Amino acid sequence: MLPLVLANADFVPPSISDGHLPEILPWGAEYGTGFGKQMALVLLSVVLITAFFAWAMRRPKLVPGRAQWLAESGYSFVRNDIARDILGERNFKQWVPLLFGLFFFILVNNIFGAIPFLQLPTFSHAGSAYALALIVYVIWIGVGLRHHGPGYFKLAVVPSGVPGWILPLLVPLEIISNFIVRPLTHSLRLMATMLAGHMIVMLAGTGAAFLITQTDSLLLQGTGVLVILGSVALYFLELLIMYLQAFVFTLLTAIYVQGAIDANDH
Repeated sequence: MLPLVLANADFVPPSISDGHLPEILPWGAEYGTGFGKQMALVLLSVVLITAFFAWAMRRPKLVPGRAQWLAESGYSFVRNDIARDILGERNFKQWVPLLFGLFFFILVNNIFGAIPFLQLPTFSHAGSAYALALIVYVIWIGVGLRHHGPGYFKLAVVPSGVPGWILPLLVPLEIISNFIVRPLTHSLRLMATMLAGHMIVMLAGTGAAFLITQTDSLLLQGTGVLVILGSVALYFLELLIMYLQAFVFTLLTAIYVQGAIDANDH
């Protein structure tokens, strides 16, 4: 997973393509649409999440064991600290399943990047992040239409209490911000962070291997050892970022849904 390419003993850093293995079942190769490792990990994450929560809650007890406590704590975190806090007491219950599924789906797929041999966060691939953000995009627009009808689009782009003379400038900015920039940043924030963390770990590994094995200088070899030690700290930092990105994506989803419900207050 940490490729080292040498040409005349010169270090060649890893590229993005080094982080994406060849497709397992290629089709439409010119478009890169075959069944690859990332698709396999997406399916694996669904199996793992379903299996864990089904197993943890198979025989619920009043005094929970470790697995039940962990499952209930995860559910309570999403229910109370995201859904209820953002959507309010009146609206939050119906959105808990979506937010719960999003949070743990993203979290598990991110954590794959920290597991030896797997070592690939699924959402480091733009297509995965775009697909997830598109689903959320369709959902919150649908919520707005369900609550306000076609007039939702006017509510979303025409702020209340703004003088009419400034609307020709403000409305296009609101359209771009709400319907173009919002879904793009929702997806790219997740993808770029996961890709950057993955590339840093790859770079640290290949750089350390090069300094230790391909140089004769004790100073450079010692530097390589220090890089390995530093990569341990990067590893734990990446774990924190993996959790934060799952939280941020889910939190923004709740905010977008809440904004669609309460568009009259825009």
